[in-house]
Amino acid sequence: MTNSVATTREFEGLQIPAAGVYELDAAHKRVGFVVRHLMVSKVRGNFAEATATITIGEDPLQSSVVASIATASVQTGQADRDNHLRTGDFFEAEKYPTMEFRSTGIKSHEGAEFVLDGELTIKGVTKPVELLVEFEGAATSPYGQSVFGFSATTEIDREDWGLTYNMALESGGVMIGKKVKIEIEGEAILQA
Repeated sequence: MTNSVATTREFEGLQIPAAGVYELDAAHKRVGFVVRHLMVSKVRGNFAEATATITIGEDPLQSSVVASIATASVQTGQADRDNHLRTGDFFEAEKYPTMEFRSTGIKSHEGAEFVLDGELTIKGVTKPVELLVEFEGAATSPYGQSVFGFSATTEIDREDWGLTYNMALESGGVMIGKKVKIEIEGEAILQA
C-alpha cells in the first residue's frame, strides 16, 4: 500500500498546488524581456541564470515569492550587445551581480490570473512593481514530483532603476526605448 499525499487542492474552481515551498526548475524557465530598438523594432533577450523560491500558503492568497536573477547571464543573441549590457551603462554586473524580486502581497485575482505586488531591485535601487501572474496548472511529474506552471508579465520604465543609457537618433527619437516588458515562464517543484 502506498502513502500518497495530495499534490493539488481546489481553490475557487482551480486545482492549485498543495501548500509548501517550491523552487523554480532551472530546466523549465525563461526570464525574458522585450525593448524597442531604433523606434522601429523590438529586441528580445533573457537571463539564463535565475532562481526563485515560491511559498504556497495554506491560504493561497498569502503565498509569496523571492527571486534572484544573475545580471551577467543576459543573452540577446548578439555578443557585443550582451557585453555592453553587462557594463556600467546598463546592469554593471560586476558591482551588482543580481537583480532581486520580493513579493509584498497578492493584490487581486480573477480565475487563474493573480496580480502580485512586489519590489524589484536593480543596481541597488528598489521600486514597487506589479506582476500579472497566470497560473498554468499543477500536476505530478513522471518522476513523482509535485509541480506547477505559471507565467508572469509586467512593464517597467528602465530609467526608474538608473538604466538611462541611450543615444538620440538623427531621424528623431532614441536608440533604446524606456519601457521594458518583462516576460517570465516557469515550472516550480515542491521541495521535500
